[in-house]
Amino acid sequence: MPRIAIIGGSGVYDPSLLSNVREQAVETPYGKVKLKIGEYEGEEIAFLPRHGEKHSVPPHKINYHANMWALYELGVERILATSAVGSLNLDMKPGDFVILDQLMDFTKTRHYTFYDGEDSPHGRKFVAHVDFTEPYCPELRKALMSAAKELGFNYHPTGTYACMEGPRFETRAEIRALKVLGADVVGMTQCPEAVLARELEMCYASVAIVTNYAAGISREKLTHTEVMELMEKKGNELKLLLMGAIKYIPKERRCPCKDALKGATGE
Repeated sequence: MPRIAIIGGSGVYDPSLLSNVREQAVETPYGKVKLKIGEYEGEEIAFLPRHGEKHSVPPHKINYHANMWALYELGVERILATSAVGSLNLDMKPGDFVILDQLMDFTKTRHYTFYDGEDSPHGRKFVAHVDFTEPYCPELRKALMSAAKELGFNYHPTGTYACMEGPRFETRAEIRALKVLGADVVGMTQCPEAVLARELEMCYASVAIVTNYAAGISREKLTHTEVMELMEKKGNELKLLLMGAIKYIPKERRCPCKDALKGATGE
């Protein structure tokens, strides 16, 4: 039973550093999820490519509910995720890693919760209002920073992520507004993924890799090709960072994530 899962974003589609990899399909109330489970230094790890193995699913069509419920069903307690992002912060340059600590949601069409009361399809027929003051697990963030420091990678210990609907890139005006609001980087997949992990009391953290400067900051046309080219260059470093963080993850959870539903339901 895997205790830890890795969610691969754009450019991270295979668990190349895992051994004894097997495929597994998990049935959930939201649909079937196909993922892979392998081993790394004696630890069983689940690997889930967020966009599918060939980037076949756009960000607004990802079945976030099925993905999170599948990991929960497998017994996962800790999730390390990756995100390709554009930078609004000139100090966060293409190729830099950012250990995200805050999140702003500007998506428009997505379903944001597991707890729809009587309409919930999974048997938990209540409404929950979870605390999301700190959207990323402090223990996992610390593990990622420890690994980045050990590996000598250029990283930023904090960063605010603005989640946009996509799949188009942003306008110059949108980026200007996000910068005023305090965003450092922009992407399309952290919401509702991070929220749903918290609702299931799973620890979640994300390391973002800057692939380009955002609209109006970059002087070049923004393209997905540009994103993939940089991810190809930095992909192995990103995988080493994720694997390196595993040994720093405490066996016993002492973070607030495990108690997210306490006091959240009014019961």
